Amino acid sequence: MFRSQSMIRVELVVPEHDIVAVTESLAESGTFEVDARNPGESSVSQANAWDQQATVYAALAQRISSVMELLAVDAGSPPAEALRWIDPDTVARDVDTIEREVKGPVQELQDARRKLESLSRTRSQVVPLYGLGVDLQRLRNTTYLYVILGSMPVDNVARLQASLEHIPSTLVRFGERDGLATVILFGMKRDAEILMRAARSAYLTVAELPDEYQGTPAEVLEALEEGITRAREHILSLEETLHHLHATRIRRLRHLHWRVQASLTLAQTIAGFRKFRYSYLLSGWVPEPGVERLRRSVVAVSPETTIEVAQPTVQERAVAPFQFSNPPLTRGFQQLVTIYGYPNYEELDPTLLLTLTFPLIFGVMFGDVGHGLLLVALGALLLSRRVRALRSMAGFGTVIVACGVVATLFGCLYGSLFGFEDVIDALWLRPLEQTTDILLASVIFGVGVLTLGMGFNVVGAALRRRWGDVLLDRNGLVGILFYWSLVGLGAGVLNAELPMPVGALAAVAFVTAIVIWLSERLKPLVEGHGFKRADLGMGLVEGFFELFETVLSLMSNTLSYVRMGAFAVAHGALSLVVFILAEMVDPGKSIGYWIVVALGNLVVIGFEGMIVGIQTLRLEYYEFFSKFFTAGGRPFRPLSLAKVEGR
Repeated sequence: MFRSQSMIRVELVVPEHDIVAVTESLAESGTFEVDARNPGESSVSQANAWDQQATVYAALAQRISSVMELLAVDAGSPPAEALRWIDPDTVARDVDTIEREVKGPVQELQDARRKLESLSRTRSQVVPLYGLGVDLQRLRNTTYLYVILGSMPVDNVARLQASLEHIPSTLVRFGERDGLATVILFGMKRDAEILMRAARSAYLTVAELPDEYQGTPAEVLEALEEGITRAREHILSLEETLHHLHATRIRRLRHLHWRVQASLTLAQTIAGFRKFRYSYLLSGWVPEPGVERLRRSVVAVSPETTIEVAQPTVQERAVAPFQFSNPPLTRGFQQLVTIYGYPNYEELDPTLLLTLTFPLIFGVMFGDVGHGLLLVALGALLLSRRVRALRSMAGFGTVIVACGVVATLFGCLYGSLFGFEDVIDALWLRPLEQTTDILLASVIFGVGVLTLGMGFNVVGAALRRRWGDVLLDRNGLVGILFYWSLVGLGAGVLNAELPMPVGALAAVAFVTAIVIWLSERLKPLVEGHGFKRADLGMGLVEGFFELFETVLSLMSNTLSYVRMGAFAVAHGALSLVVFILAEMVDPGKSIGYWIVVALGNLVVIGFEGMIVGIQTLRLEYYEFFSKFFTAGGRPFRPLSLAKVEGR
């Protein structure tokens, strides 16, 4: 649970004629991660045939995506059956056929929609001229007059008139709609350029009346209505054609999409293998429980393939992938760990510790029976996946349920129910009334959590046989003694009863401080390499500053946990503010009072709940994790031919 699944180094020598079948088998097993590093030195130059194949499949994938977009076909989920390589010529023939079926109707539909939009725009410009008994085409084709028909912003009409004050012209305004005025500008043809320039500066949009629409505005409108009706009927017919194509081609397109994506991944993967004259060399990582299953699946498709299995060397363990081995109930907390980073292969997995401490820290700050139960209900709703919009957050359902349960328990300890503190008795204390006690308890809790983190670091170092870190690291055994001696001295300043004299604590603090100062010089001695004398002066200076940083870090980390008590007090204070506002709105405590109380509680749950969650993450990431977790690893990513976008 605290360690990665044991990873085994696997190398395969595959005959060239079986490379596709073997790679498909490896992907189907879901247990083989290809090692991108060079697995051998005795290889010849990499053939580029598979790179060229990958280019072909990438082009086919792009064409398929374009057709799917035209038909509004989504990729859907990967098929249940194993994906296999598909011949590119077969795909190309299918894609050619579907493209011919689709592109014609799609282009016609686009043209028809543009025509409908143009006709509708022209109609809106001609409508205000309905009562005008003049042939519009003849009006625009006069011998001496220059006529501009169009629409412009209402506010610009006066400006256009003013700009043409000295030019022989007349501006007639016929109507107004949506802030635009329909106008006709009359002038002399010799002033056409001036008139058009002035019209454009006033943002006058010229109405382009097609040549086939002639006659009076009433006749033009009648013809436009007929054209619009025909255009709509044509659009409807084309949409039905495309809908039929969608229904009949969706399965084939999805099949081609996944097969081509699989073939593209296959080609790219094989292109990365080391190729010898008649064989390929594959190297990768396999979780120990899956080695035999992988061996059987490979031998079934290629009996001639040679498989070598070995435990990773010390150097290889440093780059091995990490695979979690946690129970399902902790998967939400595991996601919180991965947000911070992945453990190194030799590092301990902090998921279980986070599962224990995260809800506890949250509950201390958010203790309320009612609020906690609502969080439990919200978490259960996420886990049920009944709300489609919230399905992406379902993984955090267990986190919210756990936080809600602990918040409910602390609500009982605080005697708080939806902010009311006179309904149930407090089993421990009331934060608003015993502020000092809750703050002190938070610091004590912080000391325990930080000690737990340092102890976890000691265990991890011991498992890696880093005995210098176990004993002398600032987060090792010496660091724990130094920290507790400082805590004891701090408690002595506050006149607390101590199990040992202050002088003894000071002596422990002094000695452990000296050891931490010299730790980088002493660690090689503990591990059997002798005292490190090189650059002793610089090492002492660096050690001093590291000791100084350690003291500041321990103090700031410990005091950071004061925020737990502070937020517990703030939670009660916010609830008190809600009741004050409710009484101001409705002193008689009728329906208005309870509406404000209900809305106020929702605000407290949403707003403060989010802030408390962020603060809990901060305490976990920056105070707790910093004691033992480097997050320098990478996840185990097995080869898969079904690559889903966004994952």
